[in-house]
Amino acid sequence: MAQGYGVELYFDPALENQVLKAWNVLARRQISTQLIEMESRPQITLFSSPTLDPPKLENVMKNFASKQEPLPLSFSSIASFPSENNVLFLAPTPSFSLLQFHSQLCDVLKKEGIEIGEEYSPDSWVPHCSVAQQVPKNRMAEAFAVLRDLKLPVTGYAMDIGLVEFSPVRELYSFPLGNASDA
Repeated sequence: MAQGYGVELYFDPALENQVLKAWNVLARRQISTQLIEMESRPQITLFSSPTLDPPKLENVMKNFASKQEPLPLSFSSIASFPSENNVLFLAPTPSFSLLQFHSQLCDVLKKEGIEIGEEYSPDSWVPHCSVAQQVPKNRMAEAFAVLRDLKLPVTGYAMDIGLVEFSPVRELYSFPLGNASDA
């Protein structure tokens, strides 16, 4: 797996538990256990890069987070990418607040001289929360059927933004959005 860094959006505990429930159901059915094994955390990846300077980015992210508010999220559909990894994900309704949050983060990163790759540019970014990776092709239909049993939409809030290093996944730091720590 590639080495690099990811800027991630983390959820409130109730929403995180709903996503973990999907991970666990897929693991019990022996469809996909990769996200659990890599000790990932349910999240939406806002940006990823093979090279970043985590200490330089820390104050930038802390400042950015302090100026934001927790974001309402509604995961309203199940989808997959047409890739070799056979990734299944929950797709959030692309609200104006989520798209604006991502666009503002990209602007802040660009001001720091960080290049935003095509996959994460505001015009191309596909917000998603992975629930399974490397699902065998012959089990994709079953995985979709299992996930359809989730009571969608699943709603909650994005509460924190963090930086992880991978692989293996290791959170370097995270910050609450706005005054989320006062809640």
